[in-house]
Amino acid sequence: MKKTEIKNKIYPVLAFLVFVIAWESIVSITKTPEYRLPAPSAVLLEFARSWEILLGHTVVTLLETILGFSSGVLVAVLMAVLIDSSMTIERIFMPFAVFSQTIPLVALAPLLAIWFGFGMLPKIILVILVVFFPVTVSLVQGFKSVDDNLLEMMRGMKATKIQIFTKLKVPGSLPFFFSGLKISAAYAVMGAVISEWTGASKGLGIYMTRAMSSFRTAALFADIIIISLLSILLFRAIVYLERKFITWK
Repeated sequence: MKKTEIKNKIYPVLAFLVFVIAWESIVSITKTPEYRLPAPSAVLLEFARSWEILLGHTVVTLLETILGFSSGVLVAVLMAVLIDSSMTIERIFMPFAVFSQTIPLVALAPLLAIWFGFGMLPKIILVILVVFFPVTVSLVQGFKSVDDNLLEMMRGMKATKIQIFTKLKVPGSLPFFFSGLKISAAYAVMGAVISEWTGASKGLGIYMTRAMSSFRTAALFADIIIISLLSILLFRAIVYLERKFITWK
């Protein structure tokens, strides 16, 4: 491993350690009440004390995120293919897709709970809506970015539409596709959490609301840390797949 790569990995870790030490010191010196700002040690103590409960809530939110994310990607890919095949579909669909993104998630979540109940389904639907738009738009843009010279060359070689799509458009659109996935990954977990605010029996979202209502700020911080870690893990998984699929990048 090169010295530059080692520094790039060490510096963020050192910066994080300095931040945590400064946080612990400030809370200790100022004697800030835990309900206002817990020290990192109090957050760690909350992890140790409630890890079984947190694990149960994490599993539920993770399942909602994975199901919603995978379903949203599947729907987005199908819609992007349809849009690429017909300009009429694009003109009809895109205004509705843009409009759907103007609706706040906190306003949409209660409606989904009313329509579909308080089970897992409305949570999955909300994650699908979060994932669907950026992946669709990115993939459509990828299809349109294909080199015109290559396109004309394949047509001149009597390639079929399916051959053009699978051998030219799909490989050329992969960088755009993974960009959309990474954007969606950053918000997918939060979509599941927001949907749980409106009604759920388990999940990091309902745990968060209970912690806030009881002024258990350390538990709230622990919940936030888990949500952030899940988002980071999902993002890193997509980066890993991107390196495997786009070997030429």
